[in-house]
Amino acid sequence: MDSLRQPHHAPPRRPPVAWGPLCLIAAGLAALLVPLAGTREWFADELYLLAAGHHLSWGYADQPVLMPLLARIGEAVLGGARIGVRLPAVLAAVVGVLITGLIAQEFGGGRGAQALAATTYAISPQTVSGGSLLQTQSVDAVAWAVTTWLVVRWVRLRDGLSLLLIGLTGAVAVQAKYLIAVLWAACFLTVAVLGPREVLRRPALWAGAVVAVLSTLPYLAWQHRHGWPQLRLVSAVREETATTASGPLAFVPLSVLVAGVVAGAVLFSYGLWRLLRSAALAPYRFLGWTCVVVLVVFLVSGGRYYYCAGLFPLCFAAGAVELLNRTAATPRRAAVIGVVWPVSAVLSVLLVVLPHPLPGTSALTAPTVRGSAGWRELADAVAHEHRTLPARGTPLVTAHFWQASALDRYGRERGLPEAHSPHRGYWFFGPPPDTASALVVGVSEPLRANCRSTRQLTTFRGELGYPGINDQVPIWLCEGRIAPWQEVWPSLYEP
Repeated sequence: MDSLRQPHHAPPRRPPVAWGPLCLIAAGLAALLVPLAGTREWFADELYLLAAGHHLSWGYADQPVLMPLLARIGEAVLGGARIGVRLPAVLAAVVGVLITGLIAQEFGGGRGAQALAATTYAISPQTVSGGSLLQTQSVDAVAWAVTTWLVVRWVRLRDGLSLLLIGLTGAVAVQAKYLIAVLWAACFLTVAVLGPREVLRRPALWAGAVVAVLSTLPYLAWQHRHGWPQLRLVSAVREETATTASGPLAFVPLSVLVAGVVAGAVLFSYGLWRLLRSAALAPYRFLGWTCVVVLVVFLVSGGRYYYCAGLFPLCFAAGAVELLNRTAATPRRAAVIGVVWPVSAVLSVLLVVLPHPLPGTSALTAPTVRGSAGWRELADAVAHEHRTLPARGTPLVTAHFWQASALDRYGRERGLPEAHSPHRGYWFFGPPPDTASALVVGVSEPLRANCRSTRQLTTFRGELGYPGINDQVPIWLCEGRIAPWQEVWPSLYEP
């Protein structure tokens, strides 16, 4: 049986963990993220998580239960304050800083390398943005970081505890998102081809895997009971990615750019290269190829560019250790680091806080900027039209789940009823009441087909939103529904 204690042979010695600098960097990041998290407008995906939190279930069409549960808890604890809801994202980003430093320490990096790697992670645009918004990627990325740290740790210690903790980390990660399965599969493939194959014979690895698999059963049961909507959503995401500025041709450049406008992009690329080529990092060569396999899988499958953010700590750590070990400690090197890294930090913050994307960064920042714009104003416009309707209690239906999420968040105080939508996860929250008419927001031919007559009341125009979602949105009245909503609802579902 695999012992959970350290092996009897003496593992290679490593420099001590630079807890002082690492904690200082983590504290600095927290000092930046807390006010950001407390003031940024709600992003549309957050509005959906808040709505889903009021419909708690073992699963949803697009994700497991963890993120809606965290949103519900955060809303309940601090009365809906943004910092309360986003606190898990802040904590995940801070943990990511520490884990990045620990990976650098495992690679043999001293105080300087640990601090450089951790700083690069802290000033990454993905960290600054993801750490101030509650998103599945916030938790998923740090779970990947912890997993890669444990793998690197096992290479040195060959202990069962690291392998068991990998499984436990995965059991938590799959409650937020299933992307970590791609990391596991890629790592399994590269280990089988390149080694160390010894790990595949360790009972602790498979014990942890069993725990992770068992933790997925409630969600898989929910998916099975509802016809596997997650599989349909994968195709929808692929189509969305292929038709946007962040399509497949932009996947690799954006994946690198989101690591850091200057410093992070360079250190990520250099770190990946050194994992593949460095003699000093030869025991970890399989992890370099794991990164390559993951990038290829997401590129081919139409994944989003930020799906690879969990690889940043590993590559930052490798890059920092190799950079400081292979180059002389000259004033020139210190000057370059002293200029490039602060400039990168400023650019990362500007990318997040500016109300309009910087020139040349639209594909990177526009989704967050546009997905946060105009929701209050949309609620105002819908509420105004709803008040003019002669029938009290006219139900509210939207074409897009973002619209329903925003109207449920901002509509109550404006006198609007609960919003309903046949789009993605909102479809599972149920149809509207079977009244004679309904106020509809957005373009939806299936919804229009269930109306005897329609009348457009107005068009909402936002400043920065997506056409048809939070800009140029028709608001219209469905009069004389043809069939009860309960009856036609199954046929209206859109992934």
